[in-house]
Amino acid sequence: MRVSRFYLDAPLSQGEQLLEGDLAHYISRVLRLGPGAPVQIFNGSGQEWPGTVLEAGKRQVRISLDAPVDGLPESPLQVHLGQAMSRGERMDWAIQKAVELGVAQITPLFTERCEVRLQGERADKRQQHWQQVAISACEQCGRSVVPTVNPPMALADWLATLDTELKLVLHHRTSQSLASLTPPRTLGLLIGPEGGLSATEISQAETTGFHATRFGPRVLRTETAPVVALSIVQQLWGDL
Repeated sequence: MRVSRFYLDAPLSQGEQLLEGDLAHYISRVLRLGPGAPVQIFNGSGQEWPGTVLEAGKRQVRISLDAPVDGLPESPLQVHLGQAMSRGERMDWAIQKAVELGVAQITPLFTERCEVRLQGERADKRQQHWQQVAISACEQCGRSVVPTVNPPMALADWLATLDTELKLVLHHRTSQSLASLTPPRTLGLLIGPEGGLSATEISQAETTGFHATRFGPRVLRTETAPVVALSIVQQLWGDL
């Protein structure tokens, strides 16, 4: 039987737990889980609490949690993805797939050719939305630690503050080979917007320690690039 997994932003312990609000509605009215249904609850700590539904109401669900167990181990390669923002579902898709592929942290970036302009309350709402996309991806893929989606920031600011052992910027007009690089434990990965990073931005990245590299001969869309890049680096240095 498939066990549904749910994220709960709260301390968890063995025993009865009351779920309320949207989560309770989703469990009881959308998934229609009733008494006796198995569930798995996690709160981002790296542990999982197996449990059973005791009672399912419209706005409240009561569950019984067993002793916690260790969740899936995280990848030994900690990747901080700097993703230039794109419109609509493309950004959601990039974040979702990055989480499934083990990214540790994501920062949405404003770049010269970025068509998305967010500030103030709109920026806060988009960050919250993207964080929920990451949570939902964790529920689906089995991760027990939720990657952080940082507030959107300017590319120059991200370049100045990123601190990883290796830094890569995707650039299809280079011949840099990953095989020539020392395997890192932490990696910064920069993905440009639909129109690509400008020559000035690539130069700025290289000035701050980034290696320009490409993953194959074809030009990738901005939402496809992180999937390909993360798959390759996780295969080389991570846990794929």
